[in-house]
Amino acid sequence: MDVILIPGLWLDASSWDDVLSALRGAGLTPHPLTMPGVGVPSPASDVIGIAEWVDAVVATIDRLEGPVVVVGHSGGGNVAWGAADARPHRIARVVLVDTAPPPPGAIISEFPLDTGVVPFPGWDFFDADEVSDLDAATRERTAPRTWSVPGRVPTDALALRDERRHRVPVTVLSGSLDDAAFRSVLSSWPAFEQEFRAVDDSEVVVLGTGHWPQFSQPERLGAAIVSAVLRAG
Repeated sequence: MDVILIPGLWLDASSWDDVLSALRGAGLTPHPLTMPGVGVPSPASDVIGIAEWVDAVVATIDRLEGPVVVVGHSGGGNVAWGAADARPHRIARVVLVDTAPPPPGAIISEFPLDTGVVPFPGWDFFDADEVSDLDAATRERTAPRTWSVPGRVPTDALALRDERRHRVPVTVLSGSLDDAAFRSVLSSWPAFEQEFRAVDDSEVVVLGTGHWPQFSQPERLGAAIVSAVLRAG
């Protein structure tokens, strides 16, 4: 089974490096992606938005044969769900790492712009629970592997048009929330709650990690992705 790995904001394909051995050991073929415009300054990256990121994943799907599994971390989950909307007949499962299926029109989030791009704000920018398992050595090791993203990407509205995306099975690999807690949080975001409820086959798996398990607990994340893929057939 081909597994397409979509990084979150500020990360490239190398962010999945420590997860790849688990996937390959299970007989899977991983395809870690670097999204268009990552690390590219403005104005060269100004034309790149969320639609171009979705298109890059769709192009990868179209180059492969048979069903694929699409994995999206954090903001990459919006991209993964956009790909499920574009190619619902090709995707055997969507795996979302510490994020939820976004509804039509959702954005990733707003972050400060600097000369037309969104630079990595540093580990201290994030909530304590998100980075609690990133020790000083891990933060020092991973911060140089972050890149700016095109200014439009985090705030572009995601276009979703095909209701068949709800037939694609979804696994949420949640950092700390079990199924009940995850659904309780979504109840504060009605459009997200409605989107998740519309999915025919969904599950929430607790990782017991912060928001960046590919750095803090890559073996655990790899095993969880393998388990989700095997359930996809």
